[in-house]
Amino acid sequence: MVLRRLVKQKGGIHENQSEPQPTAGIRNLRSRTLQRCGQCNRIAFVPPVVHQRRTPQSGADVADEVAAADVDLSIKIFPSKSLFPAKEQYKPLSRGQLDMTVFPLSYAGGQQPAYNLTLMPGLVKNHDHAARLNDSEFMQRIEAIMAEDDVMVLVHGYLAGGFAGKEKCISGPDDVQGLQLRAAGKAFEQMLAKAGGSIASMASSEIYTAMQTGVLDGANTSSSSFVSYRLYEQVKCYTPAGDVALWFMYQPLLMNKDAFEDLDKAQQNALREASANAQAFYLAEAKKEDAASVEVFKEAGVEIREMSTEEFDAWRAIAAESSYKSFVEDTPNGQELLDLALSVE
Repeated sequence: MVLRRLVKQKGGIHENQSEPQPTAGIRNLRSRTLQRCGQCNRIAFVPPVVHQRRTPQSGADVADEVAAADVDLSIKIFPSKSLFPAKEQYKPLSRGQLDMTVFPLSYAGGQQPAYNLTLMPGLVKNHDHAARLNDSEFMQRIEAIMAEDDVMVLVHGYLAGGFAGKEKCISGPDDVQGLQLRAAGKAFEQMLAKAGGSIASMASSEIYTAMQTGVLDGANTSSSSFVSYRLYEQVKCYTPAGDVALWFMYQPLLMNKDAFEDLDKAQQNALREASANAQAFYLAEAKKEDAASVEVFKEAGVEIREMSTEEFDAWRAIAAESSYKSFVEDTPNGQELLDLALSVE
């Protein structure tokens, strides 16, 4: 069985529009090339942010390890958006038009509202807390919803982000009063608006110019985007993901269940083992990415202010009156799912 592997674009991962964007994919050739290659599958990888090195969510490590296992299974990674548009990969995955995708699950929140909890302010405190969420009843419920769509998780992973202010630090709710802000996600927009900020919706690639021209006073985005878009050139203060952070985005490696079950036992075992190793790598590299962003901003002379536990709790209280409330109103069993997530210490 063959999944053909293609080296991804030179220069790393590219984000062109809204955050995050897909970058690579693997395509299933079963229907037309079954007799030529034995059995081939389609996989799409969707890393979200511009970066000059391989990111933990790229899927390349899974591909390499599976190839090294010598079980007649290889993986081809396609370049950005060559298979399906960024936010439209979940449905093809569930229908078997894709076999795998590294995908921000909140992108499919319109199809399964429960997934919006995976990009919700204050739900995750830090990367270690995220790892505990991955092993919780909350995640089991999310995976059960995926299973109904013929989707399964191979690799769990979260990416973190922070805040930056053009003229002052943004770490607590009082800091956003009267500011024009860009937030990464609808739930974050709801929370910031409740705290007294004004929202300017735009792609993360537009933040630099918006700050430069005075349209924005501050922004919330991923650690990688802060560096990749050189926002350290436009801000005076950076609040990174540290001991606590508001912005965490769940971006797992997903697979079509039928495609997985079509693999033989040795191939399944190789894929599971590679995925387990990739998950550990994902967690370690995500932490390094946050720390590296701090060093970049320090070197640029930007003030660093960590968010305190008290500020985190204050943000979460505001989220409860805005983002959480909206989620519960719009989602079947929303309160139960929210309570399960919040119960994870």
